[in-house]
Amino acid sequence: MSEADARPSNFIRQIIDKDLAEGKHTSVHTRFPPEPNGYLHIGHAKSICLNFGIAQDYQGQCNLRFDDTNPEKEDIEYVESIKKDVHWLGFEWAGEACYSSNYFDALYGYAVELINKGLAYVDELSPDEIREYRGTLTAPGKPSPYRDRPIAENLALFEKMRDGGFEEGKACLRAKIDMSSSFMVMRDPVLYRVRFASHHQTGDKWCIYPMYDFTHCISDAIEGITHSICTLEFMDNRRLYDWVLDNITIDCRPHQYEFSRLNLEYTVMSKRKLNQLVSEKLVNGWDDPRMPTISGLRRRGFTPASIREFCQRIGVTKQENMIEFGALESCIRDDLNENAPRAMAVLDPVKLVIENFPADSIENLTVANHPNKPEMGEREVPFTRELWIEREDFREEANKKYKRLVLGKEVRLRGAYVVKAERIEKDEAGNITTIFCSYDAETLGKNPADGRKVKGVIHWVSADKALPAEIRLYDRLFTVANPAAANDFAATINPDSLIVMQGFVEPSLATALPEAGYQFERMGYFCADVKDSQPEALVFNRTVGLRDTWAKIDND
Repeated sequence: MSEADARPSNFIRQIIDKDLAEGKHTSVHTRFPPEPNGYLHIGHAKSICLNFGIAQDYQGQCNLRFDDTNPEKEDIEYVESIKKDVHWLGFEWAGEACYSSNYFDALYGYAVELINKGLAYVDELSPDEIREYRGTLTAPGKPSPYRDRPIAENLALFEKMRDGGFEEGKACLRAKIDMSSSFMVMRDPVLYRVRFASHHQTGDKWCIYPMYDFTHCISDAIEGITHSICTLEFMDNRRLYDWVLDNITIDCRPHQYEFSRLNLEYTVMSKRKLNQLVSEKLVNGWDDPRMPTISGLRRRGFTPASIREFCQRIGVTKQENMIEFGALESCIRDDLNENAPRAMAVLDPVKLVIENFPADSIENLTVANHPNKPEMGEREVPFTRELWIEREDFREEANKKYKRLVLGKEVRLRGAYVVKAERIEKDEAGNITTIFCSYDAETLGKNPADGRKVKGVIHWVSADKALPAEIRLYDRLFTVANPAAANDFAATINPDSLIVMQGFVEPSLATALPEAGYQFERMGYFCADVKDSQPEALVFNRTVGLRDTWAKIDND
């Protein structure tokens, strides 16, 4: 199979293949153009993988360009987080990062060109009046009384806007297109508005800022973009994209293509809603591991490879659909099952005492780091008289389906011996505090000599040598599949989306690197929290469980 045959195919790649075959383009140049007004989310990851992936596969280039035309909502913090996210996903942009603000002088010149051609005018209607004059989907708009101003007057007024001569909302520059168009975007859209706001790149040089639809197409042309790829909500805007480029003097003529955005169950993709979650402290910041942001997923333990695989699996189409959250979890589960070393941790501990094991003895047992990958090596796990096991792994009585420890019966401790529960102690409330056992010293790495069968296996850690750790169990942030459709999406937040437990982990995890994934045997996949975990106070985040426990819930 050739390299081209191995590429994932979609309608955009088919367009590119056709353009190259027909000589329309000799190379491919794409761009990823985020607005720095928040952190990137998993939907942006789809666009990143598409634009940078196409550039890689066709030996072309992909620009990182910040659409920074709205200084009131933007911040350098977001700029730096976006750069970090793109790098973390495994991509490099061509040259230096670009900014739409780099082109403010050129954009101003193109606006003047449109005025000189009689295709733009300064309007002094208020924002509310502009909306009223624009009409509705069923009724055409009506022209502004300022629409037919002379060119010289428009030039002077636009210069006055630039020089700070108008208050905010008192004047704007509009394109003169068609107030009766069936497409609202073509009813004399605003090209420039007055904003007395300091810009994170240009400072206080400008008090007028161009609108996205005017800026985006010109930025594409200035950078020599061949294929401008965006999501379907910009389909109607393509008419304005083309109109602007058709009516200014510019050499490059890029074209816009639209694909369906990513809609993921049990989360929201609206930056406004994500910002509300952060600003109202419904989550613990943009990188909260419950958030669908790339930084949140990274902190939770998702890997770049798992997110790239997810984006490849869901594909690129023009069909809007809702992706099951389990599809994303499946990708990280597959990745970590293959690549994560194993370790033992007890989340809800109850003490197990092996009465016939020497009180002061420590036996270092050798355990494989991965059952199917001997090349990942081995580690030593201390075995002592007193252990911690999961509370749910013991019952006083149980039926035959229960394969863990039962009073009077045996179970194997992972990588260690067979033990038998002999008796228990309880507190005044009736809670089990200690399980007393005996162990068969001849069962390390082998079955009992007399042929009796022990089917269950449970994990454990040494009570003396294990390290205390805070364990954060993260789950889906919302209780409904489509929270964005709720009247109050915040009211659908899952109260169990974060459960904090105090457990114990084996000593080898003292040196766990932040964001490095581990399978805590029988409990799921976890990573050390990049912000809060310290050698003297370990914190582990659950990335995903071993199985999709929501599948049954969704089908009930």
